[in-house]
Amino acid sequence: MRGRSDGAQTAAREAGPALDIVAVHKRYGTGPSRVLALDDLSLAVPRGAIYGLLGPNGAGKSTLLRIIAGLVRPDRGSIRILGAPAGPAARRRLGMLIEAPAFYPFLTARDHLDMLARASGTMALVEPVLARIGLAMAADKSVSGFSLGMKQRLGIGCALVGQPEMIVLDEPTNGLDPDGILEMRSLMRELAHRDGLTVLLSSHLLDEVERVCDRVAILSHGRLAAEGAVTELLDREGRFFLRVDTPERALAELRGLAEPGDDGIYLRIDRDRVPHLIRSLVGAGIGIHEAKWVKPDLESVFLSQTREDRA
Repeated sequence: MRGRSDGAQTAAREAGPALDIVAVHKRYGTGPSRVLALDDLSLAVPRGAIYGLLGPNGAGKSTLLRIIAGLVRPDRGSIRILGAPAGPAARRRLGMLIEAPAFYPFLTARDHLDMLARASGTMALVEPVLARIGLAMAADKSVSGFSLGMKQRLGIGCALVGQPEMIVLDEPTNGLDPDGILEMRSLMRELAHRDGLTVLLSSHLLDEVERVCDRVAILSHGRLAAEGAVTELLDREGRFFLRVDTPERALAELRGLAEPGDDGIYLRIDRDRVPHLIRSLVGAGIGIHEAKWVKPDLESVFLSQTREDRA
């Protein structure tokens, strides 16, 4: 978990995506009861980024993570991990926390990290990892006495102790209290922006994803509903708000392009059309008291994209 220079991080980004998923298709079952989990899904996770994977239940997130981990085989399609075809050698460069972590209850946190570190030749990382996940004081306690949040921290420690180049986290804040969530958010930022790791994060906590992720992919019914930088997605879904003295006249002037709300009107409009819009309303004798862009949160974007896909 050594830090990388800015030049090294730039070179890593230019080397191609950390995870390249191309037309991956997966069905479960046979006959009329078959379930389509992934429908020729393609996406690329850039190196050194925190990448959020979102979607409602049944969208295909868990199946995709299991395929990345090698626990499930796709029916067709390909995956490349850090530039190499997915396989045992490539997956050794990953640290993964998929679903709820399982531990030997009679062993300590240190015992678990020691076992994994011996296998990967990274014994020197055990103590730094214990400190980094906030378990240094509880390192020699049996896991049977751990809370859900402590087990979640240990699971992340197990993913980190092998010194991976990319880490895949499934609901990493599960069971954490508000302080623990803040610490986890800080840890993920350090891993990506200081250590140069790629972080693939699957979570239902949309507010956390919005706060910590550089890019997100929204899945729906096994397909990619939306993808991009968080700021770009929010800009794309933004609306323009006007508070005017005669809303009825403004709605008539805009001919169905606007809708009423919050004692004003909302429009979806390109930024470069705003000056012309304001001039036309003023020219029509409509007084404008307030004009502003209103950006949604990620939850609004998520609901918009998944509802459109269901329709």
